[in-house]
Amino acid sequence: MENTFEHDLPNKEGFFGEYGGSFIPPELQAVMDEITQAYLDIREDPDFRSELASLYKHYVGRPSPLFHAKRLSEVYGADIYLKREDLNHTGAHKINHCLGEALLAKKMGKKKLIAETGAGQHGVALATAAALVGMECDIYMGEVDIAKEHPNVVRMKILGANVIAATHGRKTLKEAVDAAFEAYLKDPVTQIYAIGSVVGPHPFPMMVRDFQSIIGNEAKQQFQEMTGRLPDNLVACVGGGSNAMGLFDAFLAEETVAMWGVEPAGRDLTQDGEHAATMTKGQPGVMHGFNSYMLKDDQGEPMEVYSVASGLDYPSVGPQHSYLKDIGRVNYESISDEEAISAFFELSRREGIIPAIESAHAVAYALKLAEQQKGSILVNLSGRGDKDIDFVVEHYGQQYGIEG
Repeated sequence: MENTFEHDLPNKEGFFGEYGGSFIPPELQAVMDEITQAYLDIREDPDFRSELASLYKHYVGRPSPLFHAKRLSEVYGADIYLKREDLNHTGAHKINHCLGEALLAKKMGKKKLIAETGAGQHGVALATAAALVGMECDIYMGEVDIAKEHPNVVRMKILGANVIAATHGRKTLKEAVDAAFEAYLKDPVTQIYAIGSVVGPHPFPMMVRDFQSIIGNEAKQQFQEMTGRLPDNLVACVGGGSNAMGLFDAFLAEETVAMWGVEPAGRDLTQDGEHAATMTKGQPGVMHGFNSYMLKDDQGEPMEVYSVASGLDYPSVGPQHSYLKDIGRVNYESISDEEAISAFFELSRREGIIPAIESAHAVAYALKLAEQQKGSILVNLSGRGDKDIDFVVEHYGQQYGIEG
C-alpha cells in the first residue's frame, strides 16, 4: 500500500480548493474532530496498515486482476482494459473502505456501524465488515431501492445487519443519507456513520479516498507490467465518486493520462428530476455537511434526481471531484439509461462479464472513446451485476431477447 496515505489535499480543514469542509452542528463537529484525529493517528500505525493489507490480500482477494477485453477491443477499435473490482469479496470496490472504516470504529471503541446504501453494495460491504470485526450494523436504504435491489437486501440481512427503509421523498439514495444522518445525530458517541463514498463532512472524503486509492496503485503497476506503458485514458462512473477517485488518485500527476468521470444522464439530461448529472448540470452548494457541486431546485434545495443505477442517483458529488473539474484535470461526461443498459449487455455477451449497472455507465463511455480512436482505455469495473439481473430482465429483457 505504498503512498496510499500521502496527499497534499485536503488541507487541515478538509477543503479541496473551495470544496469540502465540514458544515455540521457544533456538537457533532466535536465528534467529527475526534474521528479525524483517530484516523490521522491510525493511518500512520504500522500495525493498522499491516492488518488492513492482510485483510485486502487474504479476505478481499486483492490485488484484483487487470483484464484486457480483447473481443471488445477488436470490435470498437481501441485496447480496452478492465480493473476487475467486481471480483472482490462482496462484488464491488466498496469493501476497500468499509474494512478500513470498521477497523477504525473498532479501535475507537464504537459499538455500532451505521450507513446509507443505494444499490446495496456499500450496505453489503459494511455488513460484511461489521460481521468480521464483531459490531452491530444498521443500513438505511430507500424503499424504492429495497424493492429494486432485493438480492443485496437479503445478503445484508443474512450478514446480521438491520435494513431500515427510508420512506420519504423519492425513497432512494439521498433519502437514505438523510435518514442515516438523523440516526447518527441521535447518538454520535457509541456509533459511527461509515459514509459510503468520498462525500460528507471532513474527514470522510479524504478517508474513503485513501482507502480506495489501492485501486489506482494496483492498476498503475499492473498496466505497466502488462503493456510497458501507462494507459491513455481512465474511465470510471461517478455518483458520489469513490470508485473513480480510487482509480484516478495514483495517476493525477501523470499528464499524459486523460481521465473521464461518467455521470448518469438518466432518462433525459434536459429535464430536472430525470437525471443525476451533478457535474454536468449542477452548481456549488452545501449538502449533507460538505460543499461541492450539487443539483438544486428553484429554492436552492437538493433537486430530485433519477438514474437507472441506484448507486448513482445522488444530487451532489465528492468535493475532490469538483476541484478536479474546476482545474481541468478530469473530464466529466454523462451516459443515458439506454446507453448504460446497452453496454451492460455488450460486456456480458462479448466478454462473459455481467457488470453492475453503475459500472455499465463507465463501459458505455469507454466504448464511445474507443470509437473515437483516443488510445488505450482502462475502465474501473467497480461492481458485478448479480444484484441487477432481475431488474434488467424485468424492464429490458424483451428488448434484448430474454423471456422473463
